[in-house]
Amino acid sequence: MKTDIEIAQSAKMLPITEIAKTAGVPEEYLEQYGKYKAKVDLKLLSDSSRKDGKLVLVTAITPTPAGEGKTTTSIGLADGLKRIGKNVIAALREPSLGPVFGIKGGAAGGGYAQVVPMEDINLHFTGDFHAIGAANNLLAAMLDNHIQQGNSLGIDPRRITWKRCVDMNDRQLRFVVDGLGGKMNGTPREDGFDITVASEIMAILCMSSSVSDLKERLSRIVVGYSYSGAPVTAGQLKAHGAMTALLKDAIKPNLVQTLEGTPAFVHGGPFANIAHGCNSVMATKMALRLGDYVVTEAGFGADLGAEKFLDIKCRAAGLRPSAVVVVATIRALKMHGGLSKTELGNEDLVALEKGLPNLLRHISNMKDVYKLPVVVAVNRFPTDTDSEISLVIEKCRNLGVNVALSTVWAEGGKGGEELAKEVVRLCEEKNDFSFSYNGDDSVYDKIDKVVTRVYGGDGADYTPQARKQLDEIVSLGYGHYPVCIAKTQYSFSDDPTKLGAPSGFKVTVRNARVSAGAGFIVILTGEIMTMPGLPKVPAAENIDVDENGVITGLF
Repeated sequence: MKTDIEIAQSAKMLPITEIAKTAGVPEEYLEQYGKYKAKVDLKLLSDSSRKDGKLVLVTAITPTPAGEGKTTTSIGLADGLKRIGKNVIAALREPSLGPVFGIKGGAAGGGYAQVVPMEDINLHFTGDFHAIGAANNLLAAMLDNHIQQGNSLGIDPRRITWKRCVDMNDRQLRFVVDGLGGKMNGTPREDGFDITVASEIMAILCMSSSVSDLKERLSRIVVGYSYSGAPVTAGQLKAHGAMTALLKDAIKPNLVQTLEGTPAFVHGGPFANIAHGCNSVMATKMALRLGDYVVTEAGFGADLGAEKFLDIKCRAAGLRPSAVVVVATIRALKMHGGLSKTELGNEDLVALEKGLPNLLRHISNMKDVYKLPVVVAVNRFPTDTDSEISLVIEKCRNLGVNVALSTVWAEGGKGGEELAKEVVRLCEEKNDFSFSYNGDDSVYDKIDKVVTRVYGGDGADYTPQARKQLDEIVSLGYGHYPVCIAKTQYSFSDDPTKLGAPSGFKVTVRNARVSAGAGFIVILTGEIMTMPGLPKVPAAENIDVDENGVITGLF
């Protein structure tokens, strides 16, 4: 059996100029990065009167170690839509180098449902993440230089919230003390690093609607607080213009292709915990302008990625989805039913029925909270039995939702045709898309509505520190922002051991901070890591390159 990278390397890629023609991108807007990847100039958006296409969101059940295959399904669905004659474009996130070299691997799909060139996408690609890291660290340097040069803004070194970043899993950098070595080397203080995808600049780039909007958002970044308690911003440090200059190319969407030649924008990759976990607004809007159908995805399960996609991204960008695909596997549902990973190969209808409420709650949220048409994509494995599949179909049908079997990993677009046909049908239905909370709700009401309406809990508890932080955020004028709740991806609750569809729980809010540039309030529950570490055996140990530049070991 071929590995993902072997499949990708054996593919016959089309020149990116041909992909651009398929997508309807005029040559004057194409900025090539070699033969098989390009950026598309933002001017394309102002040079077309074409009606926007239908937006299809791919999300999933609560993740398990058994895997769900959300990105693979998204790519296979796009290829399936193309196979049934539809004008389709995919809009996906870029991978971070941290997971690529860590334990998770890349994010270019899998099997015969991948975006290519796979190696480029998983490594440096077009340099967007490096530009984001440079802009982040420029702001950090200007902040510390301001303090060194007299500190006219009265920045309190004990209340600096802005960290440096690097696009690599490096636990050694989570907490550092810098500025040592005497007066000429800065002010000694506690500091730290985030991974680049957790930088607010990543979220800002993905939420921006133009270069001018990018610059304005960058100016709003709160880097810390003065001795009097006033927020200090990047605009006050006069850093936003230079930061925008570093990001002027990074904001342009990247165009690549699937293994079957379907156009795909791969652009941006914010954390799905600490940020909103979606590709850029610019890439989504460009795809909608060019395609009749746009397939996009959001990170982790529907309670995290889909909630943020709908309540934050769609609200801010004025996007309106036409259909939602919820990806599930029989294996993962049996894990939610109590089986260990080693027990998943045998038929077990009891465990499956016990785990199914997880899927059903995600479906209900999309249908009943957000009022969107839903189809379930069962990512089929060879060990799945007909009886198990029939049980899933029966339970979903009771909610008025159809199930489509997906074999895109093994068959590419051919294995996604059934799903594609159901998606087309759903896109013709009218929907009453709504949010889980209103924009003018209080911060506390927003949190409470997400916990009760989406997670299925009984509301939120707050530590004294979190309540103080939220009250300060509101008093500073940021209370109108949506909330971006950071919690474990492994449960509807904030306890990763509570699988399935738990109830009767409360979510404990431990900290809160404002991402004023991105335009949301980050609500932290549990222990959320913004700088991951490498595992005992990093994937990097198996990655190599030969004399001809052929890379092995990527997955």
